[in-house]
Amino acid sequence: MTRSVFCKKLQQQLPGLVVAPYPGEKGKFIFENISAQAWQLWQKQQVMLINEKHLSMASADDRRYLTEQMDRFLANETFDTASGYVPPESDTQPR
Repeated sequence: MTRSVFCKKLQQQLPGLVVAPYPGEKGKFIFENISAQAWQLWQKQQVMLINEKHLSMASADDRRYLTEQMDRFLANETFDTASGYVPPESDTQPR
């Protein structure tokens, strides 16, 4: 049986994640408040940012930057996007 959450990103009741994607309180918050669909949208955005900005997951500054962008994305705040990328209308667009 699929677990359901009210997704704070997409503002509707949707299937939740199977496991918390992060450790600690941040992971608990995401698990309880973000849908699997919204998390997939973030993962696509994250890959574009990593590639476009040549980020390294070995760099603490780059990891901090991605975490900040993730927080903004999931909270429907303004977040960085890859230059020149125009998302399809079905994806959540930056605000």
